[in-house]
Amino acid sequence: MDHFHVNEEEINCLSLNDTENLLASADDSGSIKILDLENKKVSRSLKRHSNICSSVAFRPQRPQSLVSCGLDMQVMLWNLQKSRPLWITNLQEDETEEMESPQSPGQLLNPALAHSVSVASCGNIFSCGAEDGKVRIFRVMGVKCEQEFGFKGHSLGVSQVCFLPESYLLLTGGNDGKIMLWDVSSEVEKKQKSPTKPTHRKKTKRASYTKQGGNTHASADEEEHGKILPKLSIEHGEKVNWLLSTRIKGYQNILVADQTSCISVYPLKEF
Repeated sequence: MDHFHVNEEEINCLSLNDTENLLASADDSGSIKILDLENKKVSRSLKRHSNICSSVAFRPQRPQSLVSCGLDMQVMLWNLQKSRPLWITNLQEDETEEMESPQSPGQLLNPALAHSVSVASCGNIFSCGAEDGKVRIFRVMGVKCEQEFGFKGHSLGVSQVCFLPESYLLLTGGNDGKIMLWDVSSEVEKKQKSPTKPTHRKKTKRASYTKQGGNTHASADEEEHGKILPKLSIEHGEKVNWLLSTRIKGYQNILVADQTSCISVYPLKEF
């Protein structure tokens, strides 16, 4: 249908806005090109990342707003009415904050290179996965963002994060070859209602099933105080390059692209 060559270097991520008239493409130069699909030309060139821009995502219900992250360890909030980001944070600067799960010795030296962002359907909550193994959850508040909380489950860097549609269920994929499903709804709601009060976590269960090409570990665990546990953990076996949740024949599924030439499909019938 169309052919565009507007990025100067390797493209790492594409994102289409809700009204389907703008396409954002993030590349190795740190630039984000905004393509006007109706007029078939670049409407904006956003250049603020000082290293590879690894991920970009338009916010649902807000076709002029997007978030991005990169290997400069920075996460940015943009509005296309402005040429500069509305808000910037450096993930390395929050390392002194209390972690919600213990940090393994191997992660102490891993910098917080940001690999992936995903915005929930509400448009105000987004996640970021980084090389230090941590998943961070942010809330957009007008022209700035606040980090709500962070947690760890992967033994290596978090390469992909992906919110399921119409929920606060979050898929994460890692360099450790694992895929995990997290329910962050209770934490998000508690922070929204009472941001200064300590949180008390409820019991949660992890679903169990087997699927060819990956082994799942499942049990009914009570969450320990100060930890968020995954609802589901899949031993995929290969570094996860890309994740997508989609409905196939009426059931929710996870599509996974990795270092091989195959795309794996895992069912999520319980969710």
